[in-house]
Amino acid sequence: MSSATLCIALAASSTWLGPLTPLRTGAPRPAVRPRFAAPEVHMSAYSQAGVHHGFMENGPLALVEERDACGVGFIADMKGRRTHDTVKRAIHALSCMEHRGGCGGDGVSGDGAGIMAAVPWELFESEGFLKDKPQDSCGMAQVFLPQQEEAAAKAQQLLEAQVSMKGFEFLGWRDPPQNKVVLGPMALAALPTIRQAFIHHPTLRGDELEAALYALRRSTQADILSEEGAVKDETYFASLSSRTVIYKGMVMSAILGAFYEDLTNPLFKSNFAIYHRRFSTNTVPKWPLAQPMRLLAHNGEINTLTGNVNWQRAFDIRRNRRDPLCSNTKSDSANLDAVFENAVRGTGKSAAQALSVLVPEAYRDQPAYETHPEIVAMYEYYAGLQEPWDGPALLIFCDGKQLGATLDRNGLRPARFLQTKDGLIGFMSETGVIEVDDEDVVSKGRLGPGNMITLDLETGDFKQNLGVKLDLASKAPYAEWLKERRTVVEARPFDAEMAGEVPGNVIQQLTAFGWSLEDLEMQVGDMSNAGKETLFSLGEDTPLAVLSQKPHTIYDYFKQRFAQVTNPPIDPLREGIVMGVDMPLGIRRDLADAPSPELADQLRIQSPVLNSAELEAVKAAKPAAFLSTLYPISSGPEGLQAAVTALCAEAEAAVRGGAEVLVLTDYQEGGIAAEDAFIPMLIAVGAVHHHLIAAGVRLDASIIAETAQAWSTHHIACLVGFGASAVHPYLLLTAVKMLYDSPKRTKMRAAGQLNDIPLEKAYTNTRKALEAGVLKILSKIGISLLSSYHGAQIFEAIGLGEELIDTAFVGTPSRIGGLTFSDVAEEVAQWKSNADLIVEGKPLINYGFVKYYQKLEHHQWNPPMSRLL
Repeated sequence: MSSATLCIALAASSTWLGPLTPLRTGAPRPAVRPRFAAPEVHMSAYSQAGVHHGFMENGPLALVEERDACGVGFIADMKGRRTHDTVKRAIHALSCMEHRGGCGGDGVSGDGAGIMAAVPWELFESEGFLKDKPQDSCGMAQVFLPQQEEAAAKAQQLLEAQVSMKGFEFLGWRDPPQNKVVLGPMALAALPTIRQAFIHHPTLRGDELEAALYALRRSTQADILSEEGAVKDETYFASLSSRTVIYKGMVMSAILGAFYEDLTNPLFKSNFAIYHRRFSTNTVPKWPLAQPMRLLAHNGEINTLTGNVNWQRAFDIRRNRRDPLCSNTKSDSANLDAVFENAVRGTGKSAAQALSVLVPEAYRDQPAYETHPEIVAMYEYYAGLQEPWDGPALLIFCDGKQLGATLDRNGLRPARFLQTKDGLIGFMSETGVIEVDDEDVVSKGRLGPGNMITLDLETGDFKQNLGVKLDLASKAPYAEWLKERRTVVEARPFDAEMAGEVPGNVIQQLTAFGWSLEDLEMQVGDMSNAGKETLFSLGEDTPLAVLSQKPHTIYDYFKQRFAQVTNPPIDPLREGIVMGVDMPLGIRRDLADAPSPELADQLRIQSPVLNSAELEAVKAAKPAAFLSTLYPISSGPEGLQAAVTALCAEAEAAVRGGAEVLVLTDYQEGGIAAEDAFIPMLIAVGAVHHHLIAAGVRLDASIIAETAQAWSTHHIACLVGFGASAVHPYLLLTAVKMLYDSPKRTKMRAAGQLNDIPLEKAYTNTRKALEAGVLKILSKIGISLLSSYHGAQIFEAIGLGEELIDTAFVGTPSRIGGLTFSDVAEEVAQWKSNADLIVEGKPLINYGFVKYYQKLEHHQWNPPMSRLL
């Protein structure tokens, strides 16, 4: 049996208990149809042969559940020769990647497979579709249309109308030959109407034509979004370009070439081909979600997707886009591809430059760049403009001019390449899928973490990582611009905190903001003295916050999510070179305007945990507005929601008035008064963050939380995750000094029971512990940079109601409902009431959340239970 026959045999026999297979879990699956499902399922040759039907489901699932883990690769001719053999070899390589993809319950339908190649003008010209127009004046669209004829006709009319409006000439429609008998019943039921459109422009050529075709597609998509029903939901442009075309579908690898008969036509010629086999995790396969996307083929997952989509939404509002680049109905790959394509075709950046900004490597402390500071300067410049799309990723990219591949900063995907004597470049996530005799290979290599390779399809120039990055860094004097314009707030001494007096009402203040004795003595005590978090036992045996009889901070209603698929957590101790907690502040400018010296006017902080001196430095560097989160307690439980609304309006007015930093603060001289209540800082940050996004001004200012209600790593992570760029935990810093000066702790240091350290060290230890704890949280979800985690909302809410979610935590899963604004206000009032009962000399209230105490918080594992066992 030949290797090709073996690959196809394996493909035809493969089974995978994936999203289409009900056996993956014991739970019943909903009997609903795929997104493009037809009213009935037609039996194919495979199903007639005895393949059983699987359950069909429709999407989209929650955005956080759209992930990919796939097999990818490309083949290219360095000499630019267009041959059918290139396509043929790519199809063969694809068929050998079947084990990297998912197969449906019918044994034939797949999660997705596809190929990107150069537009086969020879084929289309031979059939007369160009109508004697020059090839370099034409564009070609591959469109998935609704199954219903009326809806499909309407979508076609929208494209043809935009073609005329944009100055193009419409040449006609083509029905690509399809062998539907090879499809599985699920793929056949969901099969869209696939058509190809040909477009001519009388004057535009090259990059100008590509940009015009991109604008044409975006305008058409905007018109489609204004429609209803199938036209809106089931119309998808797989590609629209003068250079590249994509053939893909909800099929297995070995089926793609048999289904699309164009791919086996000898007149289908190309100088390159990208192939992709999709493994969709926790998502329903759909024809549009098969890959390659329009410019990218992606193996991996984007763990920061929710935040990336939120920030992109803010840009879309600023740009007044009718067709948002990102959408909750897309996979992580599709969203990244849309932003990447806009940077390339919408702003004119090279593919390598755009992707190095969106998915940057870990450039600091890299030995390879010690003698190339210009590369570091380039990355530093763009780090102030764009949050990374973070997560394990092998990305192959092509815009028709430049073909290449890159790995994420952790290098968690296999990626190898080879070059032959005859000028073949082969790149693959699996060694051996491209058959080449060893004696013909002149070089081999692999991508390291953050590395990139590129091939210029016009000149044949092949560059490896250092050559690529040096070329990109030479485009502008980034180091000079940063030196002249950027401000970096370095870590400063805690002089103000050490000089300040501990107020006499500190216990009342701690109580009023929800602190307990365990928070103070265990968490703050360990962080300040040992420089690390308290070590807790695994598991939690207390009621969920929503079920507890004790008042809980709003942070306790959020649980961190963990990474999916195959990416392991990062080790923040041994892999610290890829991680960082520094953050940009101030106006966030559009990548479309880069590179320019004005965009180097940036402010960067080295830590998300600020002391008083650093907050003052931020105020001196950028216009800042301080907005109080306090409100009259006399307004009752209903006053909280009104206070949040007022705060959001005040924040918007401040930004429109020129503020580049918003400091949301619950601080006032002498502490919170008896007549005051406060908006929990997490609600304040989240509400302002989402309100400013909706108002179109979120990118014009950063948010800093100056709060008494932040004393643990989880608190810092929540605040940053929901939109704060930094936190000034002023009451925590006061608590550090109070604890340090206490007679008990003084005696313990003298007796050697605690580390005998100066007060300054206690402060730096506290910040060090918080930073290390935040990095540990990031590592569990596979995120490397705090700037990526910023606004990413990597949480699930348990016990928060719809009005809170829709106001402050938009897009966060909350499956059971729960607290309202009034309920939260009642908990704040309970803390205030407890604080009013504090008398001088009385210790902080102990709620018993950590250790078991009689008559305090219930613990499922307790001494009475132990005795019974």
